[in-house]
Amino acid sequence: MQTTLENTDKHTVKLTVEVEPERFGRDLERAYRKVAEQVRIPGFRKGKAPRPIIDAQVGRETVLAEFLEEAVPVYYREALREHELAPISQPDIDLQQLEEGKPFVFSATVEVRPRLRFTEADYKGIRVERPSVEVTEEEVDRLLDALRERFAELEPVKRPAARGDYVLIDLRATVHGEEVPEATRPDFLYEVGTGEFTGKLDEELVGKGAGEILKFNATLDDRFGERAGQEVSFQVLVKEVKGKRLPAADDDFAKTASEFDTLEELRAALREQLEANKRRAADAEVRDRVLRALVGRTQVDLPETLVEEETEHRVAHARERAEQLGLTLERLLELQGTDELRFRAEAREHAVRAIVADLVLEAVARAEDLQVTAEELAGEIGRLARALGRDPKEVATKLERSGQIVSLAGDIIRSKALDVLVEHAEIVPEDGATQGGQAGGAPAEPPAGDGSPADNPEEMT
Repeated sequence: MQTTLENTDKHTVKLTVEVEPERFGRDLERAYRKVAEQVRIPGFRKGKAPRPIIDAQVGRETVLAEFLEEAVPVYYREALREHELAPISQPDIDLQQLEEGKPFVFSATVEVRPRLRFTEADYKGIRVERPSVEVTEEEVDRLLDALRERFAELEPVKRPAARGDYVLIDLRATVHGEEVPEATRPDFLYEVGTGEFTGKLDEELVGKGAGEILKFNATLDDRFGERAGQEVSFQVLVKEVKGKRLPAADDDFAKTASEFDTLEELRAALREQLEANKRRAADAEVRDRVLRALVGRTQVDLPETLVEEETEHRVAHARERAEQLGLTLERLLELQGTDELRFRAEAREHAVRAIVADLVLEAVARAEDLQVTAEELAGEIGRLARALGRDPKEVATKLERSGQIVSLAGDIIRSKALDVLVEHAEIVPEDGATQGGQAGGAPAEPPAGDGSPADNPEEMT
């Protein structure tokens, strides 16, 4: 098979494919056999009718349609791989020669992803700062206090309620005197300030003590289903105010809350935990900064089709997340103080950055001749299988059939390319002294959420 490539527009190419007569003939014969298996012709066993009979009884056009449907996509994909093209739209196929005994010739005009080409000077030696991993005593104190909060006990207090206190209340909701069961809570133990019920309730409870009766109106939010948006009259009887009593920070607490015998040992363990967390966060931040730096100094003209597709992917993903919360996207954006127009503009900006990030990582991978090994692919499939609770062979088969195995391999390649960037970066601490080039940390996920299985394993369920 011979192919030629011609640039017809800024992001559009024309592939001309010439298939030798022998291969064309074999594939056409395969189409005849398939059609023969699908029809019943009197006087012939199924699948045994000769070609002239099939042409006369079924029509040569039917056979040619079968050939074009089965064979042309195969030729087209081979031509794409030969020229390392990544299409972003459906091709416009033009049949130029379809005559037995001669080469089969067709052209495919298609919009493709841009390709960047880097030299080592383009991507090596990127200078970024590594965040500090120093742990302060105040941070250890905060983590210790959070641990004490988990072991706190509630005890009645005589003072008015404050945020963080718990109140035992009888909450009654009505509309025109009729009770609203969905929003009525007798003997309701509620933490003031959480906003879990309605923000107005928190406002009214702050500063109120046991025995007080509150009356106010509030609009129910989307958590109340069909009642969402309805204005309701609330009456609240504050029965008791309870404050948290934290255990003393001493050796006894250390023994209760951990495997350590002394508070000093517990604080040392908490410090180690904070340091480990900060190191992981710093590693991830270095990887992100290196990639952002390369993206920031890379200029590339992106096809509008590609940008729009990635933008819509992000909007659709946000809509799915909103639905999981029982909200519409519009309502979720309203609660966040924005609207769909601004959200789409921001989604487009993120889409552009993510696409460029993918392109630069792919360019690094080509410059470094990075490959995906069978072991690496099997390892990633195993990770997906564990996340889904499926058999690895089942997951591998599904990925193959859906074509997602190519996306998975691309994820691995981009992660390895980012490893190369970090390995050859100049990484300095925030005070400017050189720290060395390897940030370590877990491999980054591919920047552009392209729907690949590594991005969303739940999509395979």
